[in-house]
Amino acid sequence: MSRAAPTQPLAKSSDTIRAALWMIGAIVSFISMAIAGRAVAIELDTFEIMLFRSLIGIGIVVVAASLAGQRSSIRPAQLRLHFARNVFHFAGQNAWFYAITVIPLAQVFALEFTSPIWVMLLSPLILGEKLTRTRGIAAMAGFLGVLIVTRPSPETFEWGLVFAALAAVGFAGSAVFTRKLTRTESIVSILFWLTVMQAGLGLICAGFDGDIALPSANSLPWVALIALAGLVAHFCLTTALSLAPATVVMPIDFTRLPLIAIVGVVLYAEPLDPFVLLGAAIIFAANYFNIWAETRRVTGM
Repeated sequence: MSRAAPTQPLAKSSDTIRAALWMIGAIVSFISMAIAGRAVAIELDTFEIMLFRSLIGIGIVVVAASLAGQRSSIRPAQLRLHFARNVFHFAGQNAWFYAITVIPLAQVFALEFTSPIWVMLLSPLILGEKLTRTRGIAAMAGFLGVLIVTRPSPETFEWGLVFAALAAVGFAGSAVFTRKLTRTESIVSILFWLTVMQAGLGLICAGFDGDIALPSANSLPWVALIALAGLVAHFCLTTALSLAPATVVMPIDFTRLPLIAIVGVVLYAEPLDPFVLLGAAIIFAANYFNIWAETRRVTGM
């Protein structure tokens, strides 16, 4: 009995290391998607990117589900919730793909980190959760970070900043509905309906002007990378959160910002703006404070 006690801390340490490795996979996938998104933006608009990414994604999800023996978990249940989730995600992802083509990548990623703050504000409306004082303080601090990142003024106004912020709202709405869906639906089912419904939305929006451009031989591999990276990123992130608490996972996820800033400097000669890093650090601190406070409340510490 006395020798068995240390196994629990060792198991937790092993889970933390595994969570960190999964997060590295998520970070690489998110960065790869940004690079690929810029590469195909020359030929395809955002709706066309979403259409072809989703069509490829359907094949990936079906094959992966078949190999894992989980095709039976894909079922036509909760379709209204799936549709609501995918409207938010489709809008957010389109805004994100536009934003990465017109403003520095570091700014897009910094504003994307406000998504948990929007989750705090949307959860009372959709899930009936209480907006506590802690969450209110975290939200105000997060929006202070947004002001530092964007530094809004008539002289510096950029539509890309607006779309990056809207992307964060879209991702937040998607996250709130995902929390509701995971009570009854499997991850495989959620990913399947994500790809199917967004392929439909992409087809409607891309074909609205009667002209859908097909990916060329040069852009098709990039579109495939977008599809694969998007699915892998969310799978890695979900797996990491199943192995370690958000207080551990979130600081690792934040390393996306300096890494994408380096990518922007090296590949696109983008300036490294210290205000973006400062504002993002405040946004991160606000999110971390909320997670830390919620963890203490739940555990009674």
